[in-house]
Amino acid sequence: MPVNLKGRHLLSMLHHTPQEIRFLLDLSRDLKQLKRAGTYPRNLEHRNIALLFEKPSTRTRCAFVVACVDEGAHPEYLGKSDLQLGKKETIADTARVLGRMFDGLQFRGFAHSTVEMLARHAGVPVWNGLTDLFHPTQALADLMTIEEKLGRLAGVRLTYLGDGRNNVSNSLLVAGAKMGMEVRIVAPEALWPEGELLAQVRRIAEETSASIVITSSVEEGVDGADVLYTDVWASMGEEAKAAERIVLLTPYRVDSRMIQLTGNPRVIFLHCLPAIHNTDTDASRETGAQEVTEEVFEGPHSQVFDQAENRLHTIKAVMVASLGR
Repeated sequence: MPVNLKGRHLLSMLHHTPQEIRFLLDLSRDLKQLKRAGTYPRNLEHRNIALLFEKPSTRTRCAFVVACVDEGAHPEYLGKSDLQLGKKETIADTARVLGRMFDGLQFRGFAHSTVEMLARHAGVPVWNGLTDLFHPTQALADLMTIEEKLGRLAGVRLTYLGDGRNNVSNSLLVAGAKMGMEVRIVAPEALWPEGELLAQVRRIAEETSASIVITSSVEEGVDGADVLYTDVWASMGEEAKAAERIVLLTPYRVDSRMIQLTGNPRVIFLHCLPAIHNTDTDASRETGAQEVTEEVFEGPHSQVFDQAENRLHTIKAVMVASLGR
């Protein structure tokens, strides 16, 4: 059946079929090729896009802005100090006002219920640029990068190491299950995925021949892996937990030994960024946390900057699929 995503939200990938995700990935590839050829079809001509940010951002903000401009749309950035979300004005009221003025809304913030409320009341497509629960635009870029580097998604063994309950690991579980991958979450038991989400993902995996593995064993989790993936140990808003996370997660730091343990010379390393991989950042100096070594981050297995670029192309595809000509 033909795929039609006109007017659709992207809050997580739980509500997208594998065929719809495939459509977005193929569109991302096509739009990337067009941009590299210097061709801009301006699929979003005369569209106005509101970018709502409770949390700061580098990649998400820049990707949405550049994607809008490439396709002929006007992006309007609304930061924390510009918004009245849930303060002087209800989220529903903000959604109804912005939905009368803009053709689409992006939200990056804390509570997932906020982006759900925006989608319920805006009357225009709403896209999740990150919440505490999901990061679907990141997962789309991850899928695109894996397919570019390995030539496939089905059957790919993706190992995520670190906080198995955060928005990135949640989104990788959903995306990998939808696309028939083997997703391994390698984390201490205290940071394993939430039970209800895990049950949903296992049901999806039964339909797509995907495989879901949850383990605290690094050796079991990385053996034969095609992709190693990690994220910062304490997400935005969790800085107070950094010391506790260092104790829990130091055994899960991605280093050259872990690369060797995969037994796969073609294994790739991914990270959603920003990464703490050396001592040249305030975050590293203040906490001592370092989820990946410099040797791996800067080494031949690392594909993190191709992955970061693909945020642009997948975000562009999401907006064009929802609003484009």
